[in-house]
Amino acid sequence: MSSSPTFAEHLRLPNGPVDLTALDPNATPGFDDDKDAGKLALADLGDELADLQERLFAERVAGSGRRVLLVLQGMDTSGKGGVLRHTVGLVDPQGVHITSFKAPTEEERSHDFLWRIRKAVPEAGLIGVFDRSHYEDVLIARVRSLAPRKEIESRYDAINEFERGLVADGTTIVKCMLHISADTQRERLLARLDDPTKHWKFNPGDIDERALWPDYREAYEIALERTNTDVAPWYVVPSDRKWYRNLAIGELLLQTLQAMAPQWPVTEFDVAEQKRRLLDEKPVE
Repeated sequence: MSSSPTFAEHLRLPNGPVDLTALDPNATPGFDDDKDAGKLALADLGDELADLQERLFAERVAGSGRRVLLVLQGMDTSGKGGVLRHTVGLVDPQGVHITSFKAPTEEERSHDFLWRIRKAVPEAGLIGVFDRSHYEDVLIARVRSLAPRKEIESRYDAINEFERGLVADGTTIVKCMLHISADTQRERLLARLDDPTKHWKFNPGDIDERALWPDYREAYEIALERTNTDVAPWYVVPSDRKWYRNLAIGELLLQTLQAMAPQWPVTEFDVAEQKRRLLDEKPVE
């Protein structure tokens, strides 16, 4: 009997040309139930996710260099912060390293575009999360002509080489493109303006960027096609429904950690002897 396709199989971007208009951002591939059931399903992942993450964290005591890098890339309001709160938040924060990439500083601009990215690669045992990433340097940089076109073209190969090196060094990369529609982004921006407690999240420049939506879509399609490799594939996550987005990435993380199968380190000391020492010690005065 064949099993149902996993979330990874549903969301894995096929090799070849990419047409984001053909991928429904409101779809829920791999899940046929409603919002309430989706939220419960995410909560149900928590115990196993936390257990596997703790095992990964513990493995480094025995010298393991394995780690996970979750890359979250998407248009404004696509929900990167929501994923951090609702999905990544299911595991112990001491085993997570989050880096939010903003516009590069003057120092960062003086180096190769991957310089600041390399500095943020998670240490062994951690789940690292990139809130935006090195892909900004072939997305906004392409749309806004922030670098010569020849330089941008060379960056796709540089990214692939960089990611191959990470994988060879023990990093499992999970790249998620949070795919939303222009209508959904408009609704979310309006909701921010309607709520004074969300005004701090609004930037008038976001509206200016909306005028470039077709250009960003093309930039994403090119980047996705050029960097969708066997060692670091892309997953396109429909993100118009926040609850599905959170669940889908939770499932991708869970399936990744299950495949890694981290194990508790074997102790090099005599457990019974250490217990005897504790039980035989004199009372502390």
